[in-house]
Amino acid sequence: MEVYQIRVFLEVARHLSFTEASDVLNLTQPAVSAKIKSLETELGTPLFHRLGRKIQLTDVGEFLLENGPKLIDLENDLLQEIEHIKKGKSGIIKIGCTSEIGNGWLPTKLFAYRQKYPNLQIQCNIFDSVELLYRSIINNEIDIGFSDINFADVAEISSIAIASIRYSLFVSAHHPLAHKKWLSLSDLKHHPWVLMNSEAPSRKVLESRLTEIGLSLSDFSNVETVDTSSLMRTYMTQGAYLGFASNFEFQLECQAGNLVAISLQEFALSGSIFLLTPKGINEIDDLNDHKSSKSSRGAVDLTPTQKLVKLLQENQHQQVDINNNANNAMHMRSPSFALRTANSNRPETLTLSIGIQNGTIPSVTAGLIIQRLQLLSHFLPKDGRYSGIQFQIEWQNFATGSPIVTGLDSGTLNIGILGDYPLLLSALPNPETSQYNTRLVSFVSSNPDGSGNAFIVPHQSKVETIADLRGQNIAVPLRSSAHGMVMRSLQAANLLDQVELISLEHIQAIRGFNFPLHLADSYAHFAPFHDVACRCGKFRYLADGNLDILPSFYGVVVNHDLADRYPEVVIAYLQSLKAAQHWYDNTPSAPAQVAQWTRLDLDLVTEILNGSYHPEQTARFFSETVIRPDWLKLHIDHLSKIPNNENLTKINLDRWIQPEFLKQTYKTSR
Repeated sequence: MEVYQIRVFLEVARHLSFTEASDVLNLTQPAVSAKIKSLETELGTPLFHRLGRKIQLTDVGEFLLENGPKLIDLENDLLQEIEHIKKGKSGIIKIGCTSEIGNGWLPTKLFAYRQKYPNLQIQCNIFDSVELLYRSIINNEIDIGFSDINFADVAEISSIAIASIRYSLFVSAHHPLAHKKWLSLSDLKHHPWVLMNSEAPSRKVLESRLTEIGLSLSDFSNVETVDTSSLMRTYMTQGAYLGFASNFEFQLECQAGNLVAISLQEFALSGSIFLLTPKGINEIDDLNDHKSSKSSRGAVDLTPTQKLVKLLQENQHQQVDINNNANNAMHMRSPSFALRTANSNRPETLTLSIGIQNGTIPSVTAGLIIQRLQLLSHFLPKDGRYSGIQFQIEWQNFATGSPIVTGLDSGTLNIGILGDYPLLLSALPNPETSQYNTRLVSFVSSNPDGSGNAFIVPHQSKVETIADLRGQNIAVPLRSSAHGMVMRSLQAANLLDQVELISLEHIQAIRGFNFPLHLADSYAHFAPFHDVACRCGKFRYLADGNLDILPSFYGVVVNHDLADRYPEVVIAYLQSLKAAQHWYDNTPSAPAQVAQWTRLDLDLVTEILNGSYHPEQTARFFSETVIRPDWLKLHIDHLSKIPNNENLTKINLDRWIQPEFLKQTYKTSR
């Protein structure tokens, strides 16, 4: 019995298909059948039941599937020791990589390695396709590989992220789009494109992302395919074509001012470069074991390959320390290497209806940014039970939270983004069943001093304080966070039954917006609407000495059915939220882009939302996902004393809040 026969058997057993196994092994189907037949003859027993075109494992086949990998591991261990001996004598590392990594990212790393270890030699092979790189690794023709395509699903290869890579649109410096800072793929379908061939990693990255957002290259009117980056450059500089590539391509052309890189909304986050090693030749694991043992012999014990890996890891950690993003690192999920296409059966459609408030700046990271950057489609699960599901995302934008509460309660919305008071209204248990229709899974932003809501009055008004509102009326969006603040403040001033509240709905935050001056004596709203009204010059803020100020916050509420049946989808949404906040925090042009999307002044956007909290920063709201039960309880305690809000005391926060989704989100690494 040969070890290679076991390898062939294991592939057939994993796929239950001679055809798929032959593709993975790069053999003909008759050759695979012959290997299996030979193994069955030697063992004197069949390993598969043949049921027409289908096959199933026999009892002996099941046993061999469970224990056969031990033989493969033993062979790999022997090969590993042999490789270590060979490397110790020769001091040569054989490296394989794709062209953009070999021409852009890797040279400086190899130079630093040679400077540190001048007696060790490097042999670098650049491959035109990811599949050629794969073949060289599994055939032990190279020691380690580097790729921007993920090999995590490939049984024979270990894959870890070692560095970052970004993808952009490239155009000639004279192209009409060259002055743009941000563009969307959906707006570029009628422009001519030039791309590398279908085996190029950048092409695979682009096509994978297009699939996620419901597009394909066939939707683009003119796409030229070339085989070299020099041809691609010629098309862009002489023919006004658009190109797509990583930040390691065309660096010299951009520095010389011939080409310009433009950020794409669909590629707002960086991707990853992966370090690849054959399974069984565990250079990375051995290096980690070496670190934990703290050997006194130090680097002398490391193989040449381990020395390179150690140098790369140290460089990566230094970059993280410099950027101070260790806890906030967020990368796009790289496409996985696969030799065969996935399930081709007709997919089941799962519709996600999401209620958001795009005009409300404190909630933009949970709605507007995810929507514009198309992050949710990227993080939605695609494997396992979701491999046969096609997601249909329906974004429903509302001016206030009230209709979102109604939609969550009726089941017409699966996810909703809500401010503090409507957030609590969505938590009220069903009066007939005492069951909760929603789950609170994350905060979005927090405003510790409660300054997100405010009273405003016309400039000519004689009203100066809350006490002056006696006998007057106030226009406010009902069941909004501003409504909650108004009720608490009037209750604290003993004016709740002496002031009339009028519904103020459908206010849009647009340049030149004005509140209807003659609708009410005074108004109350949440950010940024009261800011916009006062900036227009016709309103001023009411003195807030008697306001009942509590911390303000926005959160993500999901329908109980979604949380119970599709928890992975909830986690995907929270990953999208984390990615959106990372983009807003770490992209200098992000606030300006949000200002453009919302048609608000940039200084107003940054005044309201200034990313994650830092002591030296000033803003009303800060990105915050950690749920604060103490703040929720404060609101319940204050609001439940107000007529028609007594039912808030029935909310059991321990049952309604489900922090495990957020915990799982931060455990999941992309």
